[in-house]
Amino acid sequence: MEWTDQGIVLSVRRHGEGAAIVSLFTPEHGRCSGLVRGGAGKALRGVLMPGNRVQARWRARLADQLGTFVCEPVSADAACLLVDKCRLACLSSACAVAEAGFAERESHPVAYRGFLGLLGALARPGDGWAADYVRWEVGVLAELGYGLELGHCAATGRNDQLIYVSPKSGQAVSASAGEPYRDRLLPLPGFVAGGEGASSPADIAAGLRLTGYFLARHVFTMMPPARIRLADCFGQG
Repeated sequence: MEWTDQGIVLSVRRHGEGAAIVSLFTPEHGRCSGLVRGGAGKALRGVLMPGNRVQARWRARLADQLGTFVCEPVSADAACLLVDKCRLACLSSACAVAEAGFAERESHPVAYRGFLGLLGALARPGDGWAADYVRWEVGVLAELGYGLELGHCAATGRNDQLIYVSPKSGQAVSASAGEPYRDRLLPLPGFVAGGEGASSPADIAAGLRLTGYFLARHVFTMMPPARIRLADCFGQG
């Protein structure tokens, strides 16, 4: 069997003398692993960095085998972020969330396109990447069947003053309806509820706390260390 697809490198593990087992996130074939011969050598070390994009050809005798990859570089997104601790933490977190959250060979094209958008945001000046990351995690939850309902208040049905989220239902709650229970509700930053707008470091921290709560509840038995390091950048470790 054989297929060709573009993919984002999620992880690389040395295998034997000079090979590596590489996990890619692809638009058509989802998260897929394969053996790259020479993947631990100097020639491919800079190509097979988590966050980089490659063109990959996968081959195996049977569909359920590990198979082998031949990878050609497309974009060295990771190398541009090595001097920025928090941007690199963001990229590492996205790779770890995709690696641990998505089932092997299950296509998630919406999350893949969101990841590409996040890579673009990380490469641009400014701090918009942090809000894009939180919104990407909201999308990941939706793709996995745990979407948050943030368009209207769970109690009143209205769509104004939505500043809380119920930790039980994942539904938005308005300021008035949530006031008696505010200590038991999760803050809903405006950039998450509205999908745009400016966001302060405190807003990003609240957004990471929100998505992190539901990832921990529904997706992970243990939060990926890279995700914890990103939260540390915003004081939410």
